[in-house]
Amino acid sequence: MTDKHITIGADIGGGHILSAAIDTRAGNIIEASRAYVKVNNKASKEVIFQTWAQALNQTIGKIDVSRLAGIGFAMPGPFNYRTGLALFEGNDKYEALYQVNVKQELPAFLSDPGLPLRFMNDATSFAVGVSWLGEAKECAKVVAITLGTGFGSAYIEDGLPVVNREDVAPQGCFWHLPYEDGIADDYFSTRWFVREYEKLTEEKAAGVKEIAEAAKEEGTARKLFRLFGQNLGEFFVPWLKKFPADILVVGGNIAHAFPLFGGALEAVLRENGISTRLAVSTLMEDAALIGSARLFEAAFWEQVKEDLPEL
Repeated sequence: MTDKHITIGADIGGGHILSAAIDTRAGNIIEASRAYVKVNNKASKEVIFQTWAQALNQTIGKIDVSRLAGIGFAMPGPFNYRTGLALFEGNDKYEALYQVNVKQELPAFLSDPGLPLRFMNDATSFAVGVSWLGEAKECAKVVAITLGTGFGSAYIEDGLPVVNREDVAPQGCFWHLPYEDGIADDYFSTRWFVREYEKLTEEKAAGVKEIAEAAKEEGTARKLFRLFGQNLGEFFVPWLKKFPADILVVGGNIAHAFPLFGGALEAVLRENGISTRLAVSTLMEDAALIGSARLFEAAFWEQVKEDLPEL
């Protein structure tokens, strides 16, 4: 029997798919197998699957398929991660896949339709990746967050996601928790920056990158980043007291602006007696790929398969 220690990781973004093969024994990405394809998330089911398959088939083509264990997907929600059923509805992306079973229907588009598929939330995959091969690999207790179009997050203890336990937030993540006049996702995402910047300057910014550029020139944008850091710190104080993480790893597009808000975030944590170390992920998107590949490690799969969320 051939040793199947290579897994394809696939990161499904809002407008792209990134795939690559990971040697799970050596713990590294096989660079020649990388594929990146832009996706129209408003397209039909067939077009979306064809586009995903375009990237996946490029990656499959670079690997001896007898060594492939399967494809692990870092998939945004809402999604039934146990069954592979997409539940995207009213969230402005991939709505043509609503109630479509990706596990059953995508293989017809793949050059090797017999490959098994497994799924994990994209933020959880990121957290697993940074805990396995990234900034948190020496740490027992980890909180990982992704700051971008949404607020992704996960808890990790001893390399495994923690979802249902008294010392973690409900569902093992933070985006849905009440905060100020809404939920955390409204405040720790690109939307907040764009909205607040327009309120203060009467100028529309395309995104956080543009506001970070403005912060080099003007105090208003700089103050906005400091406020973001303070808010993030205040939000995390109670949760890091309950789950005293060794490290808080930050990823996502907003992480590129960490020098503008990291100091304010750290100051609030230290003022409240929290010693959790802060780090920006250097793996970035690769972390989710690496994390999703762990779904085909037998020991990891045995421990997570019963806890995969169904939404």
